[in-house]
Amino acid sequence: MPHSPGQDQPEVQLPAGRLRGAIEGGLAVFRAVPYAAPPVGALRWRPAQPHPGWSGTRDATADGPSAPQMYAEGGDPVLGGHGSPPFDDDCLTLNVWTPATDGARRPVLVWIHGGGFVSGSGSLPGYSGETFARDGDLVVVSINYRIGPLGYLNPDDGDESANPWLGDQIAALCWVNAHIAAFGGDPDRVTVAGQSGGALSTAALAGHPLAQGLIRRVILESPPLGLDLPDPAAYRERTAAYLELTGAKDAAELRALPWQELIAAAAGLFARTATWGYWPTPFLPVVDGTSLRTHPALALLDGAVADIDVMIGWTREEANFGFALDAGYAGATREQVTDRIADTFGAEAAPDVYAAYARARPGSRPVDVLMDLITDELFRVPAVRLAEARAAAGHPVWAYQFDLATPAYEGRLGAAHCLELPFVFDNFDQWAHAPFLAGLDPAARDGLAYAMHRAWISFVRTGDPNHPDLPRWRPYEAQSRTTMRFDTVVTALDDLAGASRLLHGPARTSAQPSAPLI
Repeated sequence: MPHSPGQDQPEVQLPAGRLRGAIEGGLAVFRAVPYAAPPVGALRWRPAQPHPGWSGTRDATADGPSAPQMYAEGGDPVLGGHGSPPFDDDCLTLNVWTPATDGARRPVLVWIHGGGFVSGSGSLPGYSGETFARDGDLVVVSINYRIGPLGYLNPDDGDESANPWLGDQIAALCWVNAHIAAFGGDPDRVTVAGQSGGALSTAALAGHPLAQGLIRRVILESPPLGLDLPDPAAYRERTAAYLELTGAKDAAELRALPWQELIAAAAGLFARTATWGYWPTPFLPVVDGTSLRTHPALALLDGAVADIDVMIGWTREEANFGFALDAGYAGATREQVTDRIADTFGAEAAPDVYAAYARARPGSRPVDVLMDLITDELFRVPAVRLAEARAAAGHPVWAYQFDLATPAYEGRLGAAHCLELPFVFDNFDQWAHAPFLAGLDPAARDGLAYAMHRAWISFVRTGDPNHPDLPRWRPYEAQSRTTMRFDTVVTALDDLAGASRLLHGPARTSAQPSAPLI
């Protein structure tokens, strides 16, 4: 039923039952809408199941619980926190923002939050769909899904329960396809966007057989496509370590534990799996050949998904997010970093690679070289490889690099991981708690946000990010390698990541055993 401007409680009728939302900022908003059954009891670690529905009219005016995760009062020194109570197992819900619950069939943007596979929520104020829905006449959906041990473990070794996180996201996409028309959206014009772990999810979804035909476009913001993802055999050791930390002997005992104990044990897994010079990832997607058939870095190269429009980008200093403020890394030595480089390039080439990084950043400390290396390995180089491979196949992508450095912490963060998010959403008021935005010049900040936010809207609507207030942005093609540079001056440059691309060429990185070389 369409809502009128004077109706403050819009309602929609779904097969599962009736929903009552609220008008917020001139938009109809529906919160904590179930898209799957609560994954509790016997359904813990099982694939998402259909929701049984409800009788009467369900109130959808307040956020529901987020997925269980670690939480520290006061948050972290970069984001100021990335998820807050309440948390609960019963978290498979989504939020919808729409200009009207009518038959307009607007383009749809589905947002998948990141968070290192252990934190985040679709209900975070920074991920509110309000600006996109209002400024772009879009229907926006943000989702919650299982994370941490509840989403990325498979204690029922060998059965169908691997990668619950991915099954949740597929269930949410199916819900969007089946029901978004009731909210004024077009199920045939769905863009899935995500950042960091959410971008890795987006790539995995784009190539998943169960998602075929459900996605028209994808936006990959800082996808860690360079992660070495385990197969089930390699992941068993990590699962065994987690069982030991919980004191449970098998999956049945794990299912009997309250989620608070499961999350507490996750902190111990961080310590057990951390390796010097690598981004900590105690929980990872598992390439099991069934629920996740291939590494997401390869998912967008299959012929079946070649026609999906793709935008991909990274920040100039991704790794500064995790390492620049860590006192344990500040005193890193050249020898330590050279040994870390040898993991990728081999011992013989490592000194020359170190020198190449040091020349590119005059006056750099060893930790700066390390952070540039990690940025290249995890984010920039695999993103460029994806762009290169699609361009070579005649399916170019739109590529960008976010270069605006924050002055926070005397500039040590640079253009760190996550920094582009408030610019993309153009909602700095919702990020007031985030220390990494301190000191930004308001005029430069707001101007860049306008340019980026409108580019994202244009891409969702048309598959082309260009708009009248943006310099001409051409696709990344084999000859030009055009990449949009977002900074105080927005510029389209050819082969912006060329130095990293060449340094990490297959011949140079043959020692690296991890992520796929596209």
